Amino acid sequence: MGEIFTFIGLINSNHGFIIGAHIVLVGVIVFALAKSATSSMQLVPRGTQNVMEAYLEGVIAMGRDVIGEELARKYLPLIATIGLIVFVGNVIGIIPGFESPTSNVNMTLVLALIVFIYYNYEGIRVNGVVKYFGHFMGPMKILAPLMFPIEIVSHLSRIVSLSFRLFGNIKGDDMFLAVILMLAPWLVPMVPFALLTFMAFLQAFIFMMLTYVYLASAVQISEH
Repeated sequence: MGEIFTFIGLINSNHGFIIGAHIVLVGVIVFALAKSATSSMQLVPRGTQNVMEAYLEGVIAMGRDVIGEELARKYLPLIATIGLIVFVGNVIGIIPGFESPTSNVNMTLVLALIVFIYYNYEGIRVNGVVKYFGHFMGPMKILAPLMFPIEIVSHLSRIVSLSFRLFGNIKGDDMFLAVILMLAPWLVPMVPFALLTFMAFLQAFIFMMLTYVYLASAVQISEH
């Protein structure tokens, strides 16, 4: 998508610079939202505070059935932050003159690695090294030599699944929007804009839900 016009591209046409600048922009937007929501907290929330509180309650409700109320709240900072970054990163590319940083595999891979490292760390911290990796062996000791490498590959594949699912969908959305804008640059794109906004939300929701699922499978070994 380096040939597509972007405002940041006027400063430097290098695509790596453009993606990096958009990542920084996403971080600034997320920080600004958090600052706006917490700068003047009120008992009866209004404006940004109301929106952010509704968002956080939604994230907790999402994780409640997956990992339980207590753990859903415990991991809320991680899940909610990832969700905001992914959503803003997705939706910013819908605005003409900007590009989705989540349409670049480098960003989605970093997000996937953060999730992968963190849920494994939590699994080891909560259950201990022996018990955590012991559940990779399967229910029967005789199957351990077969099950262990399969489980390792399965866990490593989550990095690919998380990163390429998000990257592929957003990259496809950006290309679709670029074609629409070239063919009908005025009134027609309003429908695709609405569809792509929904897809941006959906991909953020899927990423958050999968993170909750991976955390649940790591810290609640006895229940699986």
